[in-house]
Amino acid sequence: MQTPQEILTTFVMLWAVIDPIGTVPVFIASTRDAEAHEQRRIARIAAITAAGILLFFIIAGELLLVAMDVSLLSFQIAGGIVLFLFALTMIFGESKQEGEIRSVRSATDKAIFPLATPSLASPGAMMAAVLLTENHRYSILHQVVTAVIMLAVLLSAYLFMLGAERISKLIGDGGASIVSRVMGMILASIATGNVLAGVKDFFQQ
Repeated sequence: MQTPQEILTTFVMLWAVIDPIGTVPVFIASTRDAEAHEQRRIARIAAITAAGILLFFIIAGELLLVAMDVSLLSFQIAGGIVLFLFALTMIFGESKQEGEIRSVRSATDKAIFPLATPSLASPGAMMAAVLLTENHRYSILHQVVTAVIMLAVLLSAYLFMLGAERISKLIGDGGASIVSRVMGMILASIATGNVLAGVKDFFQQ
């Protein structure tokens, strides 16, 4: 069973890569011309689709790695590096919403793109889903708890999308950008820990 510290670390990591608050401006831009009931429908489809994508990576991600003969230790180190680079884009690059709002005009199904992916089920989130549920490191119960935490974060994202207008008025795009960058810093720290743990295990083998 996960300790409270492990649960908190998992929650923070998943919150950082999914970034529910950063999705709010993307949702507003995607649904600007939609009626209230249509906005709720788009939010629901986006959250459910993102959950399906990330659950697929939790269940089958490691199986795909094994099928491709990729060692989990190598994936842990590479995954940590990728997450670190992803965190750097959150800190120094354009904010999540700035990059994804531009794709709204060409989106044919706004609930799927850009909301479900890459806004919620981002490449970083997919990578984190696999890293946090490696079979040789975590028990089935541990993985189930991680999946529940992930679904809780996506539920939060869904609720944020439902209250997007009020949240946007409260914190503005600048506030969402600040939150995204702070979470990027936290994610960089977690990713660095994953890389160091992987390197340590490598030299112990």
